[in-house]
Amino acid sequence: MNAHLSHPRPSVHPVPHPVFCAIVPPHVLDHVSRAEDSALSRPARRTLEHDASQRTRRRITTVRMGPAPEALEAPAEEKKPRRTVYDAKQKETLPGKKVREEQSKPSKDATVNRAYAGLGATFELYLSVFSRYSIDNAGLPLDATVHYGEEYANAFWNGEQMVFGDGDGEIFRDFTLPIDVIGHELTHGVTQYTANLEYFGQSGALNESLSDVFGSLIKQYGLGQTSDQADWLIGAGLFTERVEGEALRSMKAPGTAYDDDVLGKDPQPATMDDYVHTGTDNGGVHINSGIPNHAFYQLATELGGHAWERAGQIWYDTMTSGSLTTDADFAAFARATSEAATGRYGDGSAEHEAVLKSWGEVGVRVG
Repeated sequence: MNAHLSHPRPSVHPVPHPVFCAIVPPHVLDHVSRAEDSALSRPARRTLEHDASQRTRRRITTVRMGPAPEALEAPAEEKKPRRTVYDAKQKETLPGKKVREEQSKPSKDATVNRAYAGLGATFELYLSVFSRYSIDNAGLPLDATVHYGEEYANAFWNGEQMVFGDGDGEIFRDFTLPIDVIGHELTHGVTQYTANLEYFGQSGALNESLSDVFGSLIKQYGLGQTSDQADWLIGAGLFTERVEGEALRSMKAPGTAYDDDVLGKDPQPATMDDYVHTGTDNGGVHINSGIPNHAFYQLATELGGHAWERAGQIWYDTMTSGSLTTDADFAAFARATSEAATGRYGDGSAEHEAVLKSWGEVGVRVG
């Protein structure tokens, strides 16, 4: 293995203004909101209205600043998570009542315990695999609120903390159930403090894809799965039994996660041939993310073994390199992954060649 670049570029981070990134795309909720059954349409409309107001109130992109905070100088054994879970009790006031904090006894509420465990699993992957000390690389406390709103059918990162709805019980279950949902939303925070990708168009799709990638890796790491053992699904177990679908998204086969009378059909493309041009969903950030998602899946399965070890390392190096502009498109990101693979593993290495092949498979030219 070649030595790392001797002078890596410092990563950059934004002023920590709040952002709003939710796991369930607006187009999914929009389909449900038009259902004839009010038990389905009412919670979906309420969730859509809530999310739209949050996006209006919050800045979605933030200003680039100087170097990201360096990891605090402390022995590895002292770098521990600082988790706090709150209960909103079906209200929309944050953070809510504190119900569990670091090293306290488990709650009688399984939702609280799942949120607590998910925060810990995310912290563990970033620290153990990538030597990243929490979301900001400086020990940021991890806060989460559960039981948010009435029949709130989403989970989101607001720039400061995680928030989980209980779902409507008809289409969506409790949003703390899939651990990759927790990892996905917290990774929006990592992106906020590193690449700071604008949440629109291709840069927004990359923002969403990075969250899917690392959300999946967090699940795989916890299960000890190799790339060929993983299901590569995002949000598996979130749908109730009445839904014809297995997850919100599939990285292995974008466009196949669900096909349901109420939800509609999964619109994600796997390649640039089917790229979706739309003005909704911030330019299709949850739709076209299927393309870089599939590129990562191709890379991970080409390299084999544990996806977090080489494929994940290349993606993490890219996200934290400081080489990406905030409006980076797919081609720019692909070039950056090529450079990251060369810097870590060498030009012409198996890893570098696999990166080039993976982007070729989805129709993105590296250059």
